[in-house]
Amino acid sequence: MINLLTGIDFPTGGSIQVAATAVHTLSEEQLARWRGRSVGIVFQFFQLLPTLSVAENIMLPMDFCNSFPSRERRSRAIRLLSDMGIADQADKPPSALSGGQQQRAAIARALANDPPLIVADEPTGNLDSRTAAEVMTFFARLVHAGKTVVMATHERDLERYFARSVTLVDGALAGPGS
Repeated sequence: MINLLTGIDFPTGGSIQVAATAVHTLSEEQLARWRGRSVGIVFQFFQLLPTLSVAENIMLPMDFCNSFPSRERRSRAIRLLSDMGIADQADKPPSALSGGQQQRAAIARALANDPPLIVADEPTGNLDSRTAAEVMTFFARLVHAGKTVVMATHERDLERYFARSVTLVDGALAGPGS
């Protein structure tokens, strides 16, 4: 579902509509432009580029989309890292960070272009319970600020952070929210 929603995969039937965009109809170029401006993706295994510093990883989406003036990108990256509580890690390579810090950096990167939609794949799967609670609280704040957060998770106790949850069983809607 996450891959369909973000245009990483395409449906074999039906359509994928995100707000006013028919994602399944976009060319690769259109898809890259739409994804860069409209969707922040938090991958399960971070996907931070090892040859870049943490700050450079966060600046990269801004560079690709030219969403902020180049002179503002580093300060924006530092501000996002500060929001995640890891601004002191900005100039380190991702490998120097703990798993929880890498996840926070990945969240900051997903927010780099200020997208209206944040999609997260198992964002707490590699985190200790305290860090997971902090990440979930941050996602809940994003929702309260008007962002849409779509998350795939196997952890049912996280439902308390959101107003609506949808349960999928074998690819079909089931349970609350269906």
